Amino acid sequence: MARFSDIIEQDQIKEHMQNAIRTGKISHAYIISGDVGSGKKMIARTFAKTILCENKQEIGGYIENCGECHYCKQAESGSHPDIRIVAHEKPTSIGVDEIRDQVCDDVYIKPYSDHKIYLIPDGELMTQQAQNALLKTLEEPPVYATIIILTSNIDAFLPTILSRCIVFPIKPVRDDLIQKYLMEKRKVVDYKAHLAVSFAQGNVGKAIQLAEDESFEKLKNDAIDLTARLPKAQISDVIARLQLLLTPEGSSEKKPDALLTNDFLDVLMFYVRDILVYKAEGSADHLIFADKLSYISSVTEKCSYKEIDNILKAIDRARNRIHSNVNSLMTLEMLMLDIKENL
Repeated sequence: MARFSDIIEQDQIKEHMQNAIRTGKISHAYIISGDVGSGKKMIARTFAKTILCENKQEIGGYIENCGECHYCKQAESGSHPDIRIVAHEKPTSIGVDEIRDQVCDDVYIKPYSDHKIYLIPDGELMTQQAQNALLKTLEEPPVYATIIILTSNIDAFLPTILSRCIVFPIKPVRDDLIQKYLMEKRKVVDYKAHLAVSFAQGNVGKAIQLAEDESFEKLKNDAIDLTARLPKAQISDVIARLQLLLTPEGSSEKKPDALLTNDFLDVLMFYVRDILVYKAEGSADHLIFADKLSYISSVTEKCSYKEIDNILKAIDRARNRIHSNVNSLMTLEMLMLDIKENL
């Protein structure tokens, strides 16, 4: 049961939503913009649930939903008739018919309660025709309607859509607050919490996923082990193992998975960064992969600062090439050769 007190930071968003609930002056249209996993959906659901709650309570300075009334239980189970979540058949687009059927036409059916709230996840997938259809509803919405668009790409919207919405950008959350949340609320051990926070870059959802996903721990160990064995390994064997490592189990695709590849490159980047830090400081105090100290120590003895810098630049080049849609397996092979040459 999510409440405003569960939202980490995002004070500007919480303050605006709280004022809207207190005064009853709830806007007809909002856009919540942030990366995947940043908490957009949680914030939107908390806002919607609190608006509709029959027994709102003042708790710790926030007006919160009670979590016990009929409306709260419906909202929690996803069955509240006045919280409408827009779905779409195609994974890459939200079409005009879907917006018309689920929002534009539906909005004029009066709600069971005082409000009717529409959530549009992945709003950036709306086609231009879909946005134009939605625009007509945004221009003259019924008094009871609120439309909340969630997006990871604010630039995908028509200026006319943006001008009619209150836009909330989600800001990165401080590392210490995420680590505290992981350890206190989700009971993640210190080392795993620190590792997850290092990779999450202020994204709470990503930190939770990394901290609780055993497959990420395996990817980390395999990536570092693969790199440590590079100097004596045949590059063909390395690529075969890498392809196995970066292809999801049961996948029919022969090419590396994009998300796994990105995580793999992140692991390499932080691992080499640890090598650089340890070479400069001679201490494990500031290492992300302190559990790999023996590997890190052996590399620092063999590698010069120039060679470490060469590896970091090679990882950057590989990431840029993959983002530019260059063949990922070929790019990773070039990266492994670059690392092997400098180890």
